[in-house]
Amino acid sequence: MQQTMSAAATDSVFQTQRRDGWWIGPLFTAGLLLAFIFWATFRAFENGFYKWGEYLSPFFSPLIEGFLLPPAFLILWAPAGFRVTCYYYRKAYYRSLFLTPPACAVRGAQKSYKGETFLLFFQNLHRYLFYVAFLFLVFLWHDAVVSYRFDGKFGVGVGSLVLTLNAAFLTLYTLSCHCWRHLVGGGMNCFVLPTGKPKLRYRLWQRVNFLNARHMQFAWVSLIWVGFSDIYVRMVAMGSWRDLRIL
Repeated sequence: MQQTMSAAATDSVFQTQRRDGWWIGPLFTAGLLLAFIFWATFRAFENGFYKWGEYLSPFFSPLIEGFLLPPAFLILWAPAGFRVTCYYYRKAYYRSLFLTPPACAVRGAQKSYKGETFLLFFQNLHRYLFYVAFLFLVFLWHDAVVSYRFDGKFGVGVGSLVLTLNAAFLTLYTLSCHCWRHLVGGGMNCFVLPTGKPKLRYRLWQRVNFLNARHMQFAWVSLIWVGFSDIYVRMVAMGSWRDLRIL
């Protein structure tokens, strides 16, 4: 009888002997990811309140008009694809959304995992989507620069700072990517010159390592801030928030 009850107790999807709050991290991650997906989808279908003066929501940058589809549908696929295939985000949503597994020493809901094959083969596109994401940084920095222009004159608004920080955080996230790290210092057989001095690529690779070690933090900060940047532009465009002029 005791053996039967023990077997039934350990047959749970979340089988574990852990007594800590292991579920808090996956639950928080799933909630944040789903909230962002919901908001981005809503904004794409809303297709409005994405521009106020020189402020342009990052969800609609670069602004493409004149097509049957809303601008966001023509734009969001690129940054979304870069994040979905990101090495860190794979870990995040595999654990939080697909429970493969939800945490160390905890059984997940998925019975078998065959690696990134079949439908998950598209994850290998990450190295190519990196170049697309890098291009989008040019547009976002352009939006940040023009946000300091008010009626043809230089000025600083709260929105200017919001869009500048958005471009900065997304730049840190992109340049801390493993793909950038490989482009900078990968494939090198020797890190030093014949004179014994380190090669320039090696020194750059060391700097990128500093960013790469903080890729997770940059991923979350940039995700939250790009969502907030869109909310800020939307609320100002709707007249619900007032953009304070600092200078």
